[in-house]
Amino acid sequence: MSVLVESSVLVYPDELTETEEQQRIWLERKVERAFYEAGKALMELRDKRLYRSMYKTFEEYCVARFGHTRQKSNYLIAAALVYENLTTNCCQKSVDEDLTTSKAPPLPTSEGQIRALFKLEPAQQIEVWEQAVEESGGKVPSGRQVKDIVERVMQRTKIPNPYREKEVCQLIAKDNPDLRGKAGCWCIVQEVHDFSCTVTTWDGTYTLKIDHLKSLNYLDYQCEQIESLYNRIRQILKYPDLEQAAWSALKQLGEIRRPYLTELEEVFLSAMEKKYNPLLVV
Repeated sequence: MSVLVESSVLVYPDELTETEEQQRIWLERKVERAFYEAGKALMELRDKRLYRSMYKTFEEYCVARFGHTRQKSNYLIAAALVYENLTTNCCQKSVDEDLTTSKAPPLPTSEGQIRALFKLEPAQQIEVWEQAVEESGGKVPSGRQVKDIVERVMQRTKIPNPYREKEVCQLIAKDNPDLRGKAGCWCIVQEVHDFSCTVTTWDGTYTLKIDHLKSLNYLDYQCEQIESLYNRIRQILKYPDLEQAAWSALKQLGEIRRPYLTELEEVFLSAMEKKYNPLLVV
């Protein structure tokens, strides 16, 4: 497109035809919802285990094939679910609808814009998004704007604690002497209180303030994997004469930063189960 400069004013002489205008809008909509398509595809690849011929875990597959970290893949999948909720119940525009209309309500254009909505109930997601669009003058709001409104909604509805039961978090030691040597370990939220949570780690139970926790943003099935690991470790710890080497190995498993075991870790854990809990091994 040629651009003429007259008296420091940019002039765009080329007008688009109606067909070109529709094509521009259609392509813009494709770009805007690319994150949704990615999340939807990742969800199907994960649920159908279409990676199993090449990789043992979905996480390994995502890193090798797309260069995604575990967290990035989880974010895209969670964002796709939020996007579907907004398009179905908020913006009243099907995600499979023709995209050539320019009058469609503003929708998220990136995962980061709606990350703060992941833990909200569907109805709250809609409330926050509509308010964020209104406060941004009818435009697509930034992730910061959405997060600010989420915080206000949580205060108004008296939900100061952002965590939920069975959620997997990371321990933040800070000034808590009870957590000395446990910084970075995973834990499972068992009870949610107003401003604290009762959590279980690989070797104990603690009641902690929420600023001593950081969500690992695991999906439900990944939280179940950690819970399974926790149960296996606790069975071994019941053995009365546990060797120091076994204790050290279990401690390492209590510090992993992923919801799955490597092949070598699984071998070690299975060997300890066989030694210390032979009745549990089929």
